[in-house]
Amino acid sequence: MAVNAYIKLVPSSAKQTVTIEEVKELFKEYKNNTTKTGNQIGWEYGESAFPYEIKETVEAQGKWFYLHSNDDRYFAILIGVDQETIRKEEGQELEQTYIQVTLPGQSTYGDKGKANEFCKYLAKKLQGELHLFNERIMYYYPRK
Repeated sequence: MAVNAYIKLVPSSAKQTVTIEEVKELFKEYKNNTTKTGNQIGWEYGESAFPYEIKETVEAQGKWFYLHSNDDRYFAILIGVDQETIRKEEGQELEQTYIQVTLPGQSTYGDKGKANEFCKYLAKKLQGELHLFNERIMYYYPRK
C-alpha cells in the first residue's frame, strides 16, 4: 500500500508556490550537496547518500516525476506538486501549494529513510510544513 508525505507551503513560507521544475532543481542541489560532503571526507558518498535518478513519463509531464534507483536496496519515490483550497476561520478560501512524496507499495525501508531525508531538506529549504509518512507534523517556517 502506498504512503504519502506532504510539504505544504503556508503563508509564512519562503515561497507561496513552487513548480515541478523547481523541485527537480532542488533535487539536483541536494545530490550536489551530498557529493560535496563525500569529497570533503574522501569517500564517494554522493551515490550512497541518495542513489536515485530522475525519471519522467509522458503523461506526468509538468505534474509529477519519480526517482528511480538501480541499487537493489531501493526502488522508487514519486514526487508531485499540486494545489488545494483551504478554508480559514473568517470564511476565506485560500489556495495552498503542496509537494506530495509517495512511496509505492513496492518501496523498501531504505526508500522510506531516503524520502524522509529529502522531505526534511525540501521543507527546510522552502520553510514549509512537513506532514511525515507517520502523520506527524514538523514545522520549518517561522511561527508567531
